[in-house]
Amino acid sequence: MENDRETGNMLQPKYDSKGLITAVVTDDSSGELLMLAYMNAEALQLTQDSGVAHFYSRSRQCLWKKGETSGNILTVTEMRIDCDQDALWIKVVPAGPACHTGQTSCFYRKIVDGKLEPVP
Repeated sequence: MENDRETGNMLQPKYDSKGLITAVVTDDSSGELLMLAYMNAEALQLTQDSGVAHFYSRSRQCLWKKGETSGNILTVTEMRIDCDQDALWIKVVPAGPACHTGQTSCFYRKIVDGKLEPVP
């Protein structure tokens, strides 16, 4: 069926109780996991309309365009949604580091024996 959330062709994001959906962001060329963030309906629409990743900050309680102040915008090349439409996978071309710490990826440390070590 066209309108079936799991098998149809209609975009019907399933937002959580706070109106958010999880977004996993990867580098389009390398496949590297860059970040995990959240989108509300407005952020998702802005991202689709502009081709630049927008998210919703849970800590600041506001919409934000990734790279708005740093210049490290994420240009979207493809967006996918999972089978039950409650998570997004966004492939991007990053204009610089994705992490606010200056690291390429927010996932720059690994857990080893209960401690954190940098990923080479």
